[in-house]
Amino acid sequence: MGYGLQVKAMPWCRIIGRIFFEGPETGGPQMEIGSWITIALVCATGAASPGPSLAVVLKNTVAGGRSQGILTGLGHGLGVGIYAFGAVVGVSALVASNPGLGRGIEIVGALYLLWMGTQTLRHAGQDQKDEAEGNRRGSRALSEGFLIAFLNPKIAVFFLALLGSFLPAEAGAAERAGVAGLAMCIDGAWYMFAAVMLAGSGAADWMRRNGVWFDRAMAALLFGVAAWLILFGG
Repeated sequence: MGYGLQVKAMPWCRIIGRIFFEGPETGGPQMEIGSWITIALVCATGAASPGPSLAVVLKNTVAGGRSQGILTGLGHGLGVGIYAFGAVVGVSALVASNPGLGRGIEIVGALYLLWMGTQTLRHAGQDQKDEAEGNRRGSRALSEGFLIAFLNPKIAVFFLALLGSFLPAEAGAAERAGVAGLAMCIDGAWYMFAAVMLAGSGAADWMRRNGVWFDRAMAALLFGVAAWLILFGG
């Protein structure tokens, strides 16, 4: 959920991209390769910023292994994709320009974080190796990843700023959709990569051995973020 922080950095990213990657001006509206690279860097930085999204991916990876972590990352990428493609067709502009709507989505997101934290406490330290339960938790991991992104209206603001900063005004639908698809893939790939790296490390085993305390810490983090969103907004 670090996308909001990247909006302020976009002018600098645009300058860096022009200096190091773009060639001479051609006079056309087509995006230069430097713009694509800079967009990719901005999206990667936004995805990699620490926040509750990463906490949920880590929690599900520790609880259910690599597959659940990957499903959480996939769901998060799909949630980000909703706002990314929404920016292309104007839906994200509606969210960004309506403070009441954005605040409402934010409150729902905070309540969802509270629910996740409560569920984490209820099942703290429980073994999750049962196959049927694993299948249910796989579906839950996908939905949790999706909702943690979808219920963050700051992502709408991020993509509106992204399109306004790097796309020519005359850019066609294909280029705009390409930027949205690129952002969605980068986001999902980052969180799936984080899940794979954690699952293959000794840290995951240590967290599992201390599952009760790890789950309690994750629940406290989710409660804290939810309280911050309710009291102060994102």
